[in-house]
Amino acid sequence: MEEITKQAQQLHTDFKSAVDKLKISQLIDEIQSLDKQIASDNFWSDNRKAQDVMKKHAALKAQSDPWIEMGKEIDDLKEMIALKDSSLTSDLAQQLKKLQNRFDSLKSDLRFAGIYDDHNAVVTLSAGAGGTDAQDWTAILLRMYTRWAEKENYKVTLIEEAAGDEAGLKRATLEVVGPYAYGKLHSEAGIHRLVRLSPFNADSLRQTSFAKVEVIPEIDSPSELEIDPKELKVDVYRAGGHGGQSVNTTDSAVRITHIPTGVTVAIQNERSQLQNKETAMTIVRSRLAMLQLEQHKEHLNELKGPNTSAEWGNQIRSYVLHPYKQVKDVRSKYETSDVDGVLDGNLNQFIDAYLESTFGSK
Repeated sequence: MEEITKQAQQLHTDFKSAVDKLKISQLIDEIQSLDKQIASDNFWSDNRKAQDVMKKHAALKAQSDPWIEMGKEIDDLKEMIALKDSSLTSDLAQQLKKLQNRFDSLKSDLRFAGIYDDHNAVVTLSAGAGGTDAQDWTAILLRMYTRWAEKENYKVTLIEEAAGDEAGLKRATLEVVGPYAYGKLHSEAGIHRLVRLSPFNADSLRQTSFAKVEVIPEIDSPSELEIDPKELKVDVYRAGGHGGQSVNTTDSAVRITHIPTGVTVAIQNERSQLQNKETAMTIVRSRLAMLQLEQHKEHLNELKGPNTSAEWGNQIRSYVLHPYKQVKDVRSKYETSDVDGVLDGNLNQFIDAYLESTFGSK
C-alpha cells in the first residue's frame, strides 16, 4: 500500500504540472463563457456567429474533457487509498496502472505548445516535377491524409481541387477539424518524393515525382488577425470544370489577393459566392498568420511574399516503391518498409518521430 500511495502522489504531481502547462483552467473558463453565450435567448439570431461559437465550444471541450475526466479519477483513487484498506490493494494497483498509461498517452499533448498548435488545419497539396506521375502522386497524398484524419476521428472537408490533365490532381485543399490538428499535421509540410515504376509510361520505367504539402492553421476568427480591407483585391468570376462540365451559371468563384504580400487564394467549390469568399478569407488570414510567425513581423504590411519557387529537390520524405519498399523521413531519420500502410493513412509513426525529435530539442 505504501508503494501505491507513493506512485499515486507522483502521478498527481505530474498530472497537475501537465494541466498547468496546457492551461486547462483557462480552457474551462472559456467554455463557461461560451456556455453563457449559447444559453442566451438571442444566441441564434446571428446564425453564422452562432455556428462559429458552437465550433469553438466543441474544439475546447475536445481538448479539455479528457484531462477533466482523468483529474476526477485521480481524486477518486486518492480517496480510496486514504481508506488504507489492504483488501483493495490489488484493485488499486490495477487502477493506478491504467491511469498511468492514460496519462502517458495524454501527456503527448504537451508537445503542442505552439501558438497555433490547438487550431484546425488547412492542408494544400500541389503537384510538382514529374508531369502526370506527379499529379497522380498528389491524388495519392490526398487519399493518405484523408484516411489519416478519418482514423483520428477528425472531420475532413475537401475545400477545392483542380483535376490533372490526364489523371490525378494538380492541386487540392483540405480542412481538417479536430484537437491539435495543426499541431500534428504541421510536420507534414514540405516536399514529398515518390519513386516507382510509372503506370503512365508504356515501358514501365522508373519515375521520380514530387508533390508539395502546405499546412497552415485555420484562422477563421477575424479577431485573431486583423486585415485592412484596403489591402485586399477581390475578384469574382464564373466557376467551371473540364469540357464545360459543372459550369456555374453565376459568378460564384472568388479570388482574394493580399496586395502587400501577393498571397492569393481562389475558391470555387461552393455555388454561393458568399461561402466561397468566407472560405477564401479564412485561408488568406491563415497564410498571413504563418508568414507573420515565420518572419517575426509585427505588422502585416512589413511581410515579404511567400516563397513560391519550386524547390522540389528539398524533400522532407521519400516514398520508394521500386526497386525496394521504404518510406524515410530525412529530418527525424524514421523509416519503415510498410509503404502500403503509410499510404493508407498510418502516419502517426512519422508524426510522433518528428514531434519527439523537435520536442526533445526544446
